[in-house]
Amino acid sequence: MRKILIIVILVIFFVAGCNSVRFSVNADELEDINKKLTELTTFLKSSEQATATNEKQLTTLTAQLESIKAQVVKIEKDIDQKEQDIKAGEEKLIAQKKLLDERVASFYKQKGKTQDAILQILVSDNLTTFLKQFRYQQNLLNNDRRTIVRVVLLVKDIEEKKIKLEDEKVRLIPIKEQIAKQSLFLEGEVLSAKKYEQTLKSEIASLTAQQQAVIAQKQAGLNLPRSAGLSTGGCIDDRNIDPGFSPGYAFYTYGSVHRVGMNQFGAYGRSRAGQNYETILNAYYNNIRLECRNFPNNNIRVQGYGEKPIYEYLKGIGEMPNTWGDSGGYEALKAQVVAAASFAYAYTDGGGGEICTNQNCQVYLGNNKGGKWEETVNEIKNFCGDGVQVMVSNDTGEVVKAWYASTHGGYAWTSGEIWGSNKPWTKHFQDTSTNAGSFSELNERAWDKDSPWFYCDWGSRPQYNKTAWLRPEEVADIINVILLVRKNSSNACYVYQPDKPAPSPDPSKGCSSTDNWSPEKVRQELGSSAFKTINSLSISADFGSGKTTTVSGDGDVGSFSFGGEEFKGWFNLRAPANLQIVGPLFNVERK
Repeated sequence: MRKILIIVILVIFFVAGCNSVRFSVNADELEDINKKLTELTTFLKSSEQATATNEKQLTTLTAQLESIKAQVVKIEKDIDQKEQDIKAGEEKLIAQKKLLDERVASFYKQKGKTQDAILQILVSDNLTTFLKQFRYQQNLLNNDRRTIVRVVLLVKDIEEKKIKLEDEKVRLIPIKEQIAKQSLFLEGEVLSAKKYEQTLKSEIASLTAQQQAVIAQKQAGLNLPRSAGLSTGGCIDDRNIDPGFSPGYAFYTYGSVHRVGMNQFGAYGRSRAGQNYETILNAYYNNIRLECRNFPNNNIRVQGYGEKPIYEYLKGIGEMPNTWGDSGGYEALKAQVVAAASFAYAYTDGGGGEICTNQNCQVYLGNNKGGKWEETVNEIKNFCGDGVQVMVSNDTGEVVKAWYASTHGGYAWTSGEIWGSNKPWTKHFQDTSTNAGSFSELNERAWDKDSPWFYCDWGSRPQYNKTAWLRPEEVADIINVILLVRKNSSNACYVYQPDKPAPSPDPSKGCSSTDNWSPEKVRQELGSSAFKTINSLSISADFGSGKTTTVSGDGDVGSFSFGGEEFKGWFNLRAPANLQIVGPLFNVERK
């Protein structure tokens, strides 16, 4: 009875406006959480059965679990608030009890007067006065009755809500237990994924220094174009060229070389879309401003040419085609002038050192290039007079070392990701007009899509119409090599490209054997798990970062799946001739 009395007084107090109990959380929200947990459990079971956990999927699952946790925390806070409100109401009990007692006493008092009404009317001297008093007593009685009825209804209502509150608490217990269980599972999966990633890295690292030197030599033979203004190097898109066999597979890389800083063909695409040179520079360099700086005596020391006036030097830069100035790329030329001046200033430490003239620094032709390029240099000169316009980092205050390259393949990367030393003016982003989430969208939206080196299968073989197409059995051999090294890492010393002998052994670089196992020998070592042919290949990629994540497919003995970096490393070592995958994002084409 005392419990009910406390609740009654509490409700009266809350209705009076002194406080308010909130019952905003209901069973629907708990049902929603249970539904989400069921869906999450389904995904987790699928993940648990996978042979290799996808870290991106784990991130998504973790985010879902965190969202569920946040909802549970909100419910717990609402429950806590309800309990705090009830406790506050109980503290008002003493003051409210007196009011309730007066209401109850008044009710019974007025009820007694009503029962005596007939007797009183018989002895009353003034009927009118009596009737007024009677009506007044009836009104008091009705008011007290209404108050008591309202209190009874409120008691019933709050008792029901307290029952629901207790039910919420009970239902939260298994949900929290399930969340804790799934959290532990996810933590284990993340650790497993990291361990798997480290395993892949160690397998890639199992390429000895000798093998890595072979890959570097093969790539050097491709003469990868670093500058958009040079016609040397490059590759031909083989998709419409018949190699003389079918089916065939070719691996296409997006972009070439380092992909740090300005994407020259990307700048050209942006210029043609109407972006000015300042917008272009801010797209490729992070948190920079344009300033005028002077070289010592306005000269720069150029390797093989001595000191030259800075603007004479800039007019001889051969990094972009002159023709771009007449085909919508004039703003790209202006961006290149500023980038070249910035690189020269930073490379020579403000003019104190000497700059080389090839692609290891930036291409200098030794003479005035003329045409639109000279016109562009003169226009930039107008901003600073004898000084030059350069980019300055707002983070460090130094003139930025403005790296750039011909073709990034739809993505720019930070210097830290490429060379291990991060500079604040470099950044990683998708270099597209709008976000791309597939290979086809990237091909349509990348600013540098018109580059001849945007999407290329690097390398060629004369006997196959100078293409980079591979036979299914040649792809099978590369896959067998990966399986062989996974089986026993020491087998790595016996695999090089099958159409050439192994390099001279160098024990200090990891291997002492002169053996180079043929495809037949690799299959023999693998036994029944060796592939003789490939039926299909597919590529998965993280289009947010611009990396191929998985190479998978099936063949005559089943299916396979490898990490993108793992596959690229062994492909570049084992592929015949000079066939290479030259970047982090690559795709496969089938003919």
